[in-house]
Amino acid sequence: MMIADHRALAERGVELVELRLDWLAHRPDLNRLLADRPTPVVVTCRREADRGRWKDSEPQRQTILRSAVAAGVEYVDLEEDTARSIPRYGKTRRIISHHDFNETPLDLEQIHARLCQCDPDIVKLATMANSPTDNVRMLRLVAGAKVPTVGICMGELGVPSRILTGRFGAPFTYATFSSDRELGPGQLSFQAMQRVYRYDKISMTTKIYGVLGDPISHSLSPVLHNAAFENAGIDAVYVPFRVPKDALAATLDQLSWLGVQGLSVTLPHKEAVLGVTIRHDPPVSEIGAANTLYRDEEGLWRTNNTDYDAALESLKIGLAEPDEDALSPLAGKTVLMLGAGGVARAIGMGVVRAGGALTITNRKHARAVELAKHLGCKQTQWENRGAVFADILINCTPVGMHPDLDATPFAANWLREGTLVFDTIYNPERTLLIKQARERGCPTVSGVEMFVRQAARQFHLFTGRPAPLDFMRDTLRKAISVVKTP
Repeated sequence: MMIADHRALAERGVELVELRLDWLAHRPDLNRLLADRPTPVVVTCRREADRGRWKDSEPQRQTILRSAVAAGVEYVDLEEDTARSIPRYGKTRRIISHHDFNETPLDLEQIHARLCQCDPDIVKLATMANSPTDNVRMLRLVAGAKVPTVGICMGELGVPSRILTGRFGAPFTYATFSSDRELGPGQLSFQAMQRVYRYDKISMTTKIYGVLGDPISHSLSPVLHNAAFENAGIDAVYVPFRVPKDALAATLDQLSWLGVQGLSVTLPHKEAVLGVTIRHDPPVSEIGAANTLYRDEEGLWRTNNTDYDAALESLKIGLAEPDEDALSPLAGKTVLMLGAGGVARAIGMGVVRAGGALTITNRKHARAVELAKHLGCKQTQWENRGAVFADILINCTPVGMHPDLDATPFAANWLREGTLVFDTIYNPERTLLIKQARERGCPTVSGVEMFVRQAARQFHLFTGRPAPLDFMRDTLRKAISVVKTP
């Protein structure tokens, strides 16, 4: 299986493959593994103490590593203590590695310095990220290293380092050959690294953008923006940054060192981001939430809310009104909005300013009361939402989002024929709410339209160039179609 997988990877364009000999059920047959190998290899045999699977004796493990060196493999991976027992031989290059599955230690530089004393060609550091700022500490070390260094942080918080380590000088990074088999916490698949992040095209001049939120692994923003960059011929990469609620300010400060030029902002930071920035585009302050950060002419962060215009445009499409006046279609319409979070704040402001008669409901009633007071509109209890007469129903809750496909925030028997139903969820595009609305004869607008339009406005803020809107819409729909269902 290892030989077959190796050949399959070579056919897909992989240029360097790590052979994890400790994963084999029996002692490896090196001659068989290395004969006619289709790519250069890194031979690794990790012991249990280092979270590997080697169960036999240490002398046997070192004998295998020495045999690999004698056989002329391109690279051999050696831990710090092992490197002192296995000398350099022939043309095999030495990767001296250190793994810490608990933290990114404070003495990272000292550990790196010790590894540099072990006759390395490449130093590898893999540590657990317990904070988004651990990525910056690791990438700073990579950028300043005199010995070529692969520095990555493990875990979901460490994903940015896996994508960006080459941007700061690492000779390569690590990915898993299959999305179904993760050999290290937070490891991305080769397919994602190649197709989504275009890792091989990232250089020291590549501009960095991203999305920050928590959780973030479900987001399709990296797929959408990276594809748009490639389509437009822009040398940039868009990275997911998982940022816990209490780490926003510190993370934004540290991301400045990385040179991040723009960020999409999602839950739970849409409101909090206003408290850690001072420059806001209108009507961000009035809305009380932002979904975009970008650098202004002075290099300082500015906030914007692209949800605002994107939602109005999407509603206008659903109402099938002419193009000359984006606000008039909502005038006099009664609107029931489910949810009171960041996106609801933007959409609610747009509805009120456009002359719509808005009623807000939310599972946590206090949030609905607060937002209704802020917008100067009505609110109702969540359990009474089905009794509200509305020309337009807008769902701003996550109910019905993948993978919770059989849920809806609004019962089918409450839907009135002719009511425009707008669901801001984009994955899946046809939520249960949208399906049931169509069955009841209601016009609908899916979250795909809004998501693409807000992303297109972010693209323009990030790059100063018009976004490839139709291409982005097609890209998002293709990405949604391949998301695995449970």
